[in-house]
Amino acid sequence: MSNRRSVDSWPVVLVMVFLVVLAMAPVHGAGEEPFRLGMIGLDTSHVVAFTRLINDPQSPYGCKVVAGFPGGSPDVEASASRVEQFTTQLRDRYGVEIVESIEELCTKVDGVLLESVDGRPHLRQVRPVIAAGLPVFIDKPMAGSLADVLKIFRLAKAAGVPCWSSSSLRYALGIQAMKAEGKTGPILGCDVYSPCALEEHHPDLYWYGVHGVEILYTLMGTGCQSVSRVHTEGWDVVVGRWKDGRIATFRGIRQGKGGYGATVYGRDAIVVLDQYAGYKPLVDEVVKFFKTGQVPVPPEETIELFAFMTAADESKARGGQPVDLAQIIQRAQQRAGHTEDKH
Repeated sequence: MSNRRSVDSWPVVLVMVFLVVLAMAPVHGAGEEPFRLGMIGLDTSHVVAFTRLINDPQSPYGCKVVAGFPGGSPDVEASASRVEQFTTQLRDRYGVEIVESIEELCTKVDGVLLESVDGRPHLRQVRPVIAAGLPVFIDKPMAGSLADVLKIFRLAKAAGVPCWSSSSLRYALGIQAMKAEGKTGPILGCDVYSPCALEEHHPDLYWYGVHGVEILYTLMGTGCQSVSRVHTEGWDVVVGRWKDGRIATFRGIRQGKGGYGATVYGRDAIVVLDQYAGYKPLVDEVVKFFKTGQVPVPPEETIELFAFMTAADESKARGGQPVDLAQIIQRAQQRAGHTEDKH
């Protein structure tokens, strides 16, 4: 009988042991300090959208936006008219501490999202971040000139600081899944479209066309040889010719129905991408970057992407004539070298 009681009691004992172990086991994220993020430039809706996703108590990210520096550009209406609004939302709705300098922000965080809607101050704003050794994601546009893009990457490389830039459109149209699944086979070309509002202080495509060009480069990769552009008041059509003979086009829309999308021409199929999935796919990549330190987009691709947009401006000035990308990059490298000491 005693042996039988002993056997019968085992399930009870096992349940008690399980409950004790469960009570002692740490809950995911409990007792762990989140990866602290800071934001520079609180003059874009991105800061509120990103913070809403990252700071959601149900989020699995393990990160939290804890500090922000407002910044703002008085000569850019889209910045000056919105910086107070978004700063207030971050402080009052999400409890983000608003600091008085980038240097102060760097003492409070483990990584930085540079969000200023104006690309021109990005080089100046990222310098103290790189000096502090903090990984940094730079929202579009990465800078206000190709020379500044080159300088930022040069500074980051010299300091060993992970640094990258991207539009949300790289991840938000199902492009990554399409490529991973190999639906088209090798991509032979694409026709991409996006809104293309202009802003007087930036090269034309930098301000909003960058979204569409980001789609184009996500699909085509590097290797563009020349760019030509047709420009009218309502539209732009930019044609890129790759070294292997492939052709891709970007249509920038300023009149009529807008939107984001692409027709992808492959060896095996033609695929239409037109379902915008919002900011979350980009935020997923940004958080992964901060957790791993691995840059998902190589500097060479971002540099060529900005060279493509710079060449489009030069083609416009030349009445649509093709412009060689290698020459654009060479000139920017010379300019970056000559102006390095002035900043």
